Amino acid sequence: MRNPKVVLNSLTSKVKEKEYTFQRLYRNLYNIEFFLDAYDKIYPNKGSNTKGINEDTIDGMSLKRINNLIEKLRDQTYQPNPARRIYIPKKNGKLRPLGLPTFEDKLVQEVVRRILESIYETSFSENSHAFRPNRSCHTALKQIKNTFTGTRWFIEGDIKGFFDNIDHHTLINILRKRIKDEKFINLIWKFLRAGYVEDWVFHKTYSGTPQGGIISPILSNIYLNELDKYVEEYTSKFNKGDKRKYNLVYHNLASKINHRKYKNKREWS
Repeated sequence: MRNPKVVLNSLTSKVKEKEYTFQRLYRNLYNIEFFLDAYDKIYPNKGSNTKGINEDTIDGMSLKRINNLIEKLRDQTYQPNPARRIYIPKKNGKLRPLGLPTFEDKLVQEVVRRILESIYETSFSENSHAFRPNRSCHTALKQIKNTFTGTRWFIEGDIKGFFDNIDHHTLINILRKRIKDEKFINLIWKFLRAGYVEDWVFHKTYSGTPQGGIISPILSNIYLNELDKYVEEYTSKFNKGDKRKYNLVYHNLASKINHRKYKNKREWS
């Protein structure tokens, strides 16, 4: 079994080759070392003992359970469970829906997250700070402090219900630009379409990624990165323009000087 760090570093090293496409990613899900690393990552979190729709938690996890999970992934019979939906209060008094996956689903999602992060993280915008390693609101504020020189106008925007309204087909098409492994893509489809259970009633999911899912943040950043690239390209063209913009005050003064030069050309010297 290859060391997960070696595999992930190898993937990251290919990112800068724009025409390179990533293949045979799904086979990494047969590597038990990935799942042991995922277990170490999830274990310290308080949510590791939070139940999904069944009694499955980190308690009682064993190599046998992990191997059984790998076998399901190998023969593609693995099917994620629906998330258990709960609601938590927001600062504005409204409620935010959270989808809680089972622990085995968390393990698989963590392995998938690490693979996606190794492929996409270094290609994200330097102006992007949410849900990224070693980045937060504080790093965004620090960047503004170090680089902001003032502006006459800015645009403030908010995408209403963003996580719940991500278009699945658009997201998958974005992933397929760089990932040419339909087994891996199909696994992400399964997570997107797993649905959720609320008050013991199953609901299908036709759009969105569940808040509370481990892969949701990286999927949302992959989705929004397309917007980041568009805005940065548009801003560059908008700021540059086709020709240099002249200063109106300077232009008026220069016109007056030229007029007086012409009118008094004999005495100008």
